[in-house]
Amino acid sequence: MIIIGEKINGAIPSTAKAIAAKDAEFIKNLAIKQAEAGADFIDVCASVDDDIELETMKWLIDIVQNAVDTPIAVDSPNVYTCIESIKYCHKPGLFNSVSLEGDKVDVAFKAIADTKWECVALLNSDKGIPKTAKDRLDVFADLMVKVKEYNIDPSRMHIDPLIEMLCTSEDGITMVTEVIRGIKAQYPTIHVTGAVSNISFNLPARRIANQAFAVLAMSAGMDSFILDPLNKDMMGMLFATEAMMGEDEYCMEYIGAFREGIFVK
Repeated sequence: MIIIGEKINGAIPSTAKAIAAKDAEFIKNLAIKQAEAGADFIDVCASVDDDIELETMKWLIDIVQNAVDTPIAVDSPNVYTCIESIKYCHKPGLFNSVSLEGDKVDVAFKAIADTKWECVALLNSDKGIPKTAKDRLDVFADLMVKVKEYNIDPSRMHIDPLIEMLCTSEDGITMVTEVIRGIKAQYPTIHVTGAVSNISFNLPARRIANQAFAVLAMSAGMDSFILDPLNKDMMGMLFATEAMMGEDEYCMEYIGAFREGIFVK
């Protein structure tokens, strides 16, 4: 189970306010709290205008890596911003993200192929977001051709099956879980990731929907989560689900996380 802490993102109003005010202490505290809560990566996404995005990313990255040892996930829709941002990081982390749109995957893979950086890849292409599980798995097959071409071990990849709003779905998360199972069946060591909160947009009591999704997605093979690690209910649900799936011998991870206060009763 891999946790990617989502809190340092300019799309979040409180974080956007801190970025605009250059409130380094606020960003530092977010990094520390997420690391203490068990995040494996700290996502850093500026979400500012293009002309100041890279300098803002550098500012954020410097604060985070001076506060914690947790690897950074450099996050931008602009693949070139990600490429430049990884140069500011003291150690390999997570490249977030690539897709088969245009030349993104070639540009990104060329930059990280001979490194230890891991990479998030979205299952969309120049044709947009595939509407069926088969079409998404076809995009996945094309993506893996590129992974092999650049000699990237599948275990470095985090595949995003594209989690969409539940309230606009006709069949719940059936398609997403079918995609997850299809990915893991072909490449058992590959990771499947996604922003858990995407599922609950426009729904009331979003935390409950997010938790339900996480359990079902984990049972299908999802093992990498972009979420708020400070949400103790969610973290407890993840550790409990992992134990019930037989992936936590003698429940040692569950017990340890409880003792550390990562989740509560």
